[in-house]
Amino acid sequence: MSQKIQAIRGMEDVLPDASPLWEKLEDACREVCGHYGYRSIRTPMVEPTALFVRGIGEATDIVEKEMYVFDDRNGDSMALRPEATAGIVRAAIEHSFLYNGPMRVWTMGPMFRYERPQKGRQRQFHQFDVEALGFEGPDVDAEQIVLLARLWKAVGIEGAELHVNSIGDAADRKAYRGKLIAHFEKHADVLDEDAKRRLHVNPLRLLDSKHQPMQPVIEAAPRLLDHLGDAAAEHFEGLKVLLDAAGISYVVNPRLVRGLDYYNRTVFEWVSSSIGAQSTIAGGGRYDGLFEQLGGKATPACGFGMGMERVVLTMQASNVTAGAGVDVFVVHSGEGADLAAWKLAEGWRDAGKRVVLGSGGSFKSQMKKADASGARYAAIIGDDEVASRSVTLKPLRVAGEQKKLSAEAALREMG
Repeated sequence: MSQKIQAIRGMEDVLPDASPLWEKLEDACREVCGHYGYRSIRTPMVEPTALFVRGIGEATDIVEKEMYVFDDRNGDSMALRPEATAGIVRAAIEHSFLYNGPMRVWTMGPMFRYERPQKGRQRQFHQFDVEALGFEGPDVDAEQIVLLARLWKAVGIEGAELHVNSIGDAADRKAYRGKLIAHFEKHADVLDEDAKRRLHVNPLRLLDSKHQPMQPVIEAAPRLLDHLGDAAAEHFEGLKVLLDAAGISYVVNPRLVRGLDYYNRTVFEWVSSSIGAQSTIAGGGRYDGLFEQLGGKATPACGFGMGMERVVLTMQASNVTAGAGVDVFVVHSGEGADLAAWKLAEGWRDAGKRVVLGSGGSFKSQMKKADASGARYAAIIGDDEVASRSVTLKPLRVAGEQKKLSAEAALREMG
């Protein structure tokens, strides 16, 4: 007997019973983005490997350990996208779509990283990504943070905590870098292998290490926030003023960093304590240097990525529910009932109702299916209804008596 084929480890199916919560989240993402003037963009899932090597950096876990890389039939190195920002910036440069001015865009879809699968972290995961390209003030940084706060409200998430920080400009980090290296060199005995390797290449990444023996050393490290230049400090103060004006509470977290040179100034994360170790549900910041790094003109930009699996887990932890969205399940049995039910279902769909047509069998078995479907009503068609050209409408989710009505009256009854 042939071996059963199963899904690849870390690449999970989303089955129909789980889909309504995903659809609620996806619909909310589109709706909230529309309120802020962000437009949809779709980029390929496969890009040249060089895009991510240049855009993310060679001395990163993503490039060194996690990317799915392969050679195509021409021998060119390709990669499944591990994140969305680099592809969007590549598209902006390639198509010159900022020629007429700044642009706000969003996308959502699957990303791929070869990681150890665990709750909230899969090898194929889905990301909602928002980018504001060509904007340099703190107002767009604040806008994206508030957009996420509005999204949490829309999907019923409570208790998410906002962490913000500034990592300054390149000159600020250059001056700070030497102090950070000197600090960690004094404690070389507690550094793990990754930290030792990155110390002189990407020392900021040591600040977000999870290696337990390093934590006291990280806590004692000099703070980049204390070494900001005037421009970066003013930008950060402007961000805080706008967040305060919007009523958004936040924690200034000086250990929140990005290890890549093109990131600058604002960095932020939304975290939830309800989903375990993988607590970051969205994170982003300003990356004014990425366009030049990918061969474009200097262009300010800010964006964030949101892990959709983690947000769905957070919604579940918050007891958020989402019905299947069925208005009416049509139950039918008897001579002529099949055709009458078919016509009724199509007519109600024309009127905008979501209708499931039963597949026959006894009234009892069909009513069980109607209840399991999550429909608000069951519409029953038997011999009597066929003869009188009527339908019996039975409420399934609210109190009320079943009524025999015309198709038009039943449609009005459903609201």
